Amino acid sequence: MTAPDRQRPGHDAAGDIVRDALDALDARYRLAQAVAREAGLRALGMFRARDTLVVEYKGVQDVVSVADREIERLVRERVAADFPGDAFLGEESAAAGRFPKASRVVWVVDPIDGTACFLHGMHAWCVSIAVMIDGEPVIGAVYDPNADELFHAAQGRGAFVVNAKAAVSCASSHPDGQTDALDGGATTPLRVADVTAPTQGVLGLGVSHRVDRAAFLAFVDAWLARGGMFVRIGSGALMMAYVAAGRLIGYYEPHIHAWDCLAGIVLVTEAGGRANDFLADGGLQRGNPILSAGPALFDTLDTVVRASWRHEVDAGEDTA
Repeated sequence: MTAPDRQRPGHDAAGDIVRDALDALDARYRLAQAVAREAGLRALGMFRARDTLVVEYKGVQDVVSVADREIERLVRERVAADFPGDAFLGEESAAAGRFPKASRVVWVVDPIDGTACFLHGMHAWCVSIAVMIDGEPVIGAVYDPNADELFHAAQGRGAFVVNAKAAVSCASSHPDGQTDALDGGATTPLRVADVTAPTQGVLGLGVSHRVDRAAFLAFVDAWLARGGMFVRIGSGALMMAYVAAGRLIGYYEPHIHAWDCLAGIVLVTEAGGRANDFLADGGLQRGNPILSAGPALFDTLDTVVRASWRHEVDAGEDTA
């Protein structure tokens, strides 16, 4: 038996490494989409029986139910079955102080983003799954089971939304009566809104009791002064998905956790938008502000945000 020729002419070793990396990304991308939908449908069943769920309070306006824990466990088990060497960071495991060990690949998951809405019978909640490789978010999947919309993106592959409810109308536009489908849904590429001013659309806005309200109120005042308008629906991940889809012109929250926004960051950037460096200064563990928008509006949004934080500092100095 002859030994394999490791240096055979024409063999592209670097190309093999790239292809292996792409295959690994594709496999996780497919899993993220499938598990987001499975978890969302499981959560939808619990949503319909929400009056029977045990609820706990983690802090001010911060609730958790048995549904959050069961859905996170489902996602964790699916990931471990296919990729046992990958690390996992979920909202509920982080709340219990369980942070992942060092790994090239980390799944960052919010089993139900918008738990307060979930528990009070509102539809503004979703499952959010992101995958980080070598410290960079490269896959995002956000599934809204009430609308049956699966927003998904992977680095270099673009961003899309799959809507099963649109499949019937979409099928009529295809000569063969078929849809570009995942599980029978119509697939639509995403693109951020091409706007240049706050007056040209609605901004998504989040708020947190983890930061001083002075800066938040200063931001709202400044945004309204520029003719802007805003909406808050209770799920940062879903509003980030709406930015990617061009439904919102941007999103800002003064403090958010990684599991609420990493999937959205991938969606927005792959849809042609911009986001701040959320992972700076320990953002994965501690959280950070998040802002995202189309490229023509981002600097304006950033300017208003920075001015609002200066207002908080000035107010603090005035009262010192």
